[in-house]
Amino acid sequence: MMERLSDELPTLQLGAPRIAPDLAQRIKVVGLDVDGVLTDGGIYLGAASPGPVRDDAPFELKRYDIQDGLGIQLLRECGLKVVIITGRVSDSVAQRARELQVDVVVQDPQAQKLAALRQIADRFSCTLDEIAFLGDDLPDLSVLRHVGLPVAVGNAVVEVRRAARLQLVARGGYGAVREFAETLLAARGEWADAVERYVASRSLPAPDHG
Repeated sequence: MMERLSDELPTLQLGAPRIAPDLAQRIKVVGLDVDGVLTDGGIYLGAASPGPVRDDAPFELKRYDIQDGLGIQLLRECGLKVVIITGRVSDSVAQRARELQVDVVVQDPQAQKLAALRQIADRFSCTLDEIAFLGDDLPDLSVLRHVGLPVAVGNAVVEVRRAARLQLVARGGYGAVREFAETLLAARGEWADAVERYVASRSLPAPDHG
């Protein structure tokens, strides 16, 4: 028998993601899982050159969403720290994090995410109550149960949905991070100004090289 979620979901329902302004203002750090949040959860493994694939150096590709990237950029430009905590080690994650200038990247194959997040909180002189975290699966539960704003992406499992205060419509790898960025910044009263600053920065006249 399929389990019903209707009695288990928090007040914030799928289809209408909202964050209370006071909670939104309290958030200083946004934490992101990777597989299933920044990506669709798919992993492409293979060899970059002919020959056997080495277990200690697999060639791995992931798919990222461009609009998510701009959402992360706007979060950072509004003064929020953005961190990545993942239980899978991948050069792809390190490369994407460098592109987006993510503040901290933790790739821990043991998936000790809560311990990593506590260290990040100390680094940025904040409490777990001032952190939002986006997750999708069981390895994220230890974090989601302790942060001030636990967030479930649209493809999250039942247990993650139950732990979340905010449930997004978009699936991981398909705009979930962007949806969260817009929702958080709108609740803080910063989204419209962030958009205008971005547009203005792309509307400057081309430099005159003589």
